Formats: sequence, structure tokens, C-alpha cells
Amino acid sequence: GMESGFGSDFGSAGGAGGKLDAGLIMEQVKVQIAVANAQELLQRMTDKCFRKCIGKPGGSLDNSEQKCIAMCMDRYMDAWNTVSRAYNSRLQRERANM
Repeated sequence: GMESGFGSDFGSAGGAGGKLDAGLIMEQVKVQIAVANAQELLQRMTDKCFRKCIGKPGGSLDNSEQKCIAMCMDRYMDAWNTVSRAYNSRLQRERANM
């Protein structure tokens, strides 16, 4: 889940001055959320693609199953890239307005 490891590296955010840099903490939080989202996406992607592509789980994947999974994951990654590009450009706009 998202809780695991959350805040584990906040101690280092203070640096020598001992006062917390809010901007730095926000960056760390954003990175951790992005990582958690990526992990969840991978999990969902493998679940969905395996269910969609694999009729009967056997010892190995045949050729058509492998192709199906590759295509399925490609589509998922395309969607993911589109979303993260939009997210990143929004972040940059927000930074420019600060």
C-alpha cells in the first residue's frame, strides 16, 4: 500500500539548518506518490493483461499469448505516458506561476 516507506526519508529533508524546506518536502511527496502510482499501475496492468490474454495458465506462454500480453502492455504504457506527460506539464506550469 501507499503507507509503506512513506516518510521514511523525511528526516533528511531538514539538512544542516534544521528548518524544513516545504518545497523540497513537496517534491519528495510527489515523487513517492508517482512511484506508488507506477507500482499500482504495473500491478493492474499485469492482472488485466494476463486475464485478457491467458485462457489456461500453463507452464509457459505460447506465441499468441506473448504477443497479446506485449500489445496489451504497450497500450497500457501509452495511456500511462500520456497521463504522466499531462501531469508533468501541469507541474511545470504551476512552478512557473509560483
